[in-house]
Amino acid sequence: MSAIAALFVIPGLFFFAVGTLGILRFPDFYTRLQAAGKCDSFASVLVLLGIAIYNLGDFTLASLLVSIKIMLIAVFVFIASPTATHAITESALIVGVEPWMRKERKKQ
Repeated sequence: MSAIAALFVIPGLFFFAVGTLGILRFPDFYTRLQAAGKCDSFASVLVLLGIAIYNLGDFTLASLLVSIKIMLIAVFVFIASPTATHAITESALIVGVEPWMRKERKKQ
């Protein structure tokens, strides 16, 4: 059961790392927010799914109920994270945060 859980947790940690790298490397607020929103929601769901599967190692009613609660948290994160990212992006547009534009190179 722990090997199956690792198949979800390890990719989840990878996507957390990629999202963090995107936050550090991308040029402006909007692209950083997209990296954080996309990677963190997917990574959170993967890690929570892995934890829920690992919790089912000793299959009892109590562990089943805990795993169901963990999966409900994953569903909440899957819905709330993109919604929050959209709301933050919309408010940044309203406030006037300018998107990054590539500078044109002069032709020689």
